[in-house]
Amino acid sequence: MAGFLVKRLLQAIFVVIAITLLVSFAIRLTGDPAVTMFQGGGSMTEDDLARIRAALGTDKPFFVQYFDFLKGMLTLDFGRSFVGGTQVSTLIGNAIPATLMLAFVSMAISIALSIPLGIMAATSRGKGLDQAIRIFSLIGLSFPNFWLATMLVLLFSITLGLLPPSGMGGIQSYIMPGATMAIILTATNVRLVRTTMLDTLQSQYVMVARAKGLSETKVLYKHALRNCAIPLITYFGLQFGGLLGGIVVIERVFNWPGLGTLAFDAVGARDYPVLQAVITVLSLLIVGINLLVDIAYGLIDPRIRTE
Repeated sequence: MAGFLVKRLLQAIFVVIAITLLVSFAIRLTGDPAVTMFQGGGSMTEDDLARIRAALGTDKPFFVQYFDFLKGMLTLDFGRSFVGGTQVSTLIGNAIPATLMLAFVSMAISIALSIPLGIMAATSRGKGLDQAIRIFSLIGLSFPNFWLATMLVLLFSITLGLLPPSGMGGIQSYIMPGATMAIILTATNVRLVRTTMLDTLQSQYVMVARAKGLSETKVLYKHALRNCAIPLITYFGLQFGGLLGGIVVIERVFNWPGLGTLAFDAVGARDYPVLQAVITVLSLLIVGINLLVDIAYGLIDPRIRTE
């Protein structure tokens, strides 16, 4: 198990280095931040630009800036925002809990719905219940997330006045953004659970378990579902990582104070330190989630540890 963990950890470190290098390079292709900061501030000279570049540290060679960024990342020091001069680590620290809480709520709702619905669809294959679940899944897949979010706001906030239209407050504020993402996730997850369960229910150990007289509930949830765990954990883990990366639109629609909104505002203001830090932190979260998924593989199936 130790060798398996070391191998996966080294792979994760390599991916993190590659991502941070790519992000640092791509950010600098968007233009000179010194020129951006000076726009609208009157005439500028090369001496003015040189002083700004020196203050920002952008006058250094690229790899010097990159290694400075790596050292800052290890100490959670991402510099200061170009807008307002606030420490970027402070902005990130304030935004991460909001994004993670919204993602966890959405994922928890989706898993809680998709597993029983997928099992019901698989056990009633070809029947009316199976057809109904598949139709509703297809409808859920057809909704663009921004359209669904807007419709929920129009219905529950503006028309009925039941839920707050935006912002992060009490439990009620989580309902619409969480439901928006959960509906779309569940539409995909139900189909995955159904397909996986159909394959598993045809296996010999399930037939043996039924022949022993075990209850259908025990056969489904103790034997069949457990053996479906690896592909489901794989997909749910990757889906959660994708959810973090695609949460920008939802956070913007609901004015949610998370990493997505922070990144959106940074793009508009060309606040490069904030944008670079947000992309890096999101990448680290996704890599970390994939690493946890790999470790879960090894714990569930000992055969994977030898790969």
